[in-house]
Amino acid sequence: MNLPIYQVDAFTDHLFGGNPAAVCPLTEWLPAETMQQIANENNLSETAFFVQEGNHFHIRWFTPELEIDLAGHPTLATAFVIFNYLGYNEPSIHFTSKSGSLIVHKKDDLLEMDFPSRMPKPHPHHEIALMEGINQQPQEILKSRDFVLVYNTAEEVKKFKPDFEWLNRLDTLGIIVTAPGNDCDFVSRFFVPNSVIGEDPVTGSAHATLTPYWSKKLNKKVLVAKQISKRGGLLWCEDKGERVTIAGKAVLYMKGEYFL
Repeated sequence: MNLPIYQVDAFTDHLFGGNPAAVCPLTEWLPAETMQQIANENNLSETAFFVQEGNHFHIRWFTPELEIDLAGHPTLATAFVIFNYLGYNEPSIHFTSKSGSLIVHKKDDLLEMDFPSRMPKPHPHHEIALMEGINQQPQEILKSRDFVLVYNTAEEVKKFKPDFEWLNRLDTLGIIVTAPGNDCDFVSRFFVPNSVIGEDPVTGSAHATLTPYWSKKLNKKVLVAKQISKRGGLLWCEDKGERVTIAGKAVLYMKGEYFL
């Protein structure tokens, strides 16, 4: 069986920037074990699989290790493939997922995702592994799905060095490190314990947490964000109460087939 696969750099306007994701269109679901093996073989931070069901698309996301409930950059990458390579002519794509309904709108040269908001809350205790695994203490420690470490300056975020020997003891999907930006509203980096990923280049789902936090902190609804990993990425975000929108660009790196 030959099946199509695309690799897309998301949250960037140029190749080798942003975050690469694999996108796998399906006509029917493969076994979850097979999709997990494909994601492991791709060895990217996420591989997205989707099946069209009537007028919407059901999407699932896999890291090399496990299936997750929400992922931004592979959703952006999937929408980019549907809009540009699968003959889809509507202005919006309606996804269903483990996190409920997700809508991606085409707005000029941006793709805008509509995600559930995940406001982080103060964490009641500081895990020893977390505190030992970071080289500088944050101003705040918060948590939603992921830990959120808040610093005063973008320079502190840039210099952040995790010790995964300690962080791998944490039971969490990710650790977000963030601060106000110099040439944008806020910056971030995203680290993944217990994973081959280490640092994720640009993390859309993290901005479902960062957007409401910085919106409240900066008293503004529309924000421009940068993820300052080595590859880097640019995101346009808006706090809409129970929902957030996260927009970005994408470019195609590769398309081909895999064989099962």
